[in-house]
Amino acid sequence: MEILSVIAALLTSGWIWGLLLLFLLPGTIFTVPEREAYLVQRFGKHVRTHRAGLNIKIPIFEQIIGKVSLRIRQLDVEVETKTQDNVFVRMVVSVQYVILPEKVEDAFYKLSDPLKQIESYVFDVVRSQVPKLTLDTLFENKEDIATAVKDELADVMDDFGYDIIKSLVTDIDPEAKVKAAMNQINTEQRLRIAAKERADATYIEVVRAAEADAESKRLQGLGIAQQRFEISKGLSEAVTSFREEVGSDISSRVVMDLLTLVQYFDALKDIGADAGSKVILVPHSPGVLGDLTQQIQTAVAVGGEINSADK
Repeated sequence: MEILSVIAALLTSGWIWGLLLLFLLPGTIFTVPEREAYLVQRFGKHVRTHRAGLNIKIPIFEQIIGKVSLRIRQLDVEVETKTQDNVFVRMVVSVQYVILPEKVEDAFYKLSDPLKQIESYVFDVVRSQVPKLTLDTLFENKEDIATAVKDELADVMDDFGYDIIKSLVTDIDPEAKVKAAMNQINTEQRLRIAAKERADATYIEVVRAAEADAESKRLQGLGIAQQRFEISKGLSEAVTSFREEVGSDISSRVVMDLLTLVQYFDALKDIGADAGSKVILVPHSPGVLGDLTQQIQTAVAVGGEINSADK
């Protein structure tokens, strides 16, 4: 308000002074945007730094020599270096920095090219750290490299009015042949794992099939043994019942011959009754039946003798 009052007084005092004021006014009043600082010099010497808002300088004698941003900015530095296992890599290190408000003059006057200065320190740190690491450990320890860059820059750039907020290794790019070889190694490892898994699956499938077959045969043997036991038991009961009904003077061999003859004809009946079965023609004269009975009896006798010899 005081400035506007002075201007109004000069305009009312005379038109010459009014014209002169209008001519000098654009170089006298100026505004500074938020998060910026303007440096003013008088006859080549820094006199003051203006912050955000409306400001005044002496026209003709004072000039705005520089405008400094107080916002956080980022500088991406691309570095090419070699690892311990002689692999050339291209790395991108992103440095986030800000000018300290209380050190605006140092940031503007002490360094002619601050970005080049930051790049030089990034190059120095990266090329001193990466040759100590192999390519694989480089990917694992990139945070350590970023921390080393930040610590180095923070110690140096603080004297020049810069605060290093963060340092990040945003990209590690080996040569194309090296990347192709790494991808091939990874592919081969995965193929070996897949082959092992397939072999294990096949092994389990074969073992399970064998176990299932063995269990099936065991159960089948138990069934056959049970079946034969029941047949033997039934035949024994039939012989006993037959002798009780007909007479005890009939020998067991005669009864067995009769039962064998009955089973023989039952089997022929079953074969002929089943429409889907194949007809087998076998001799069925009484003489053949006697031979069949004799063979069964001989087998039973031999089995009994073997059993007695084992005991």
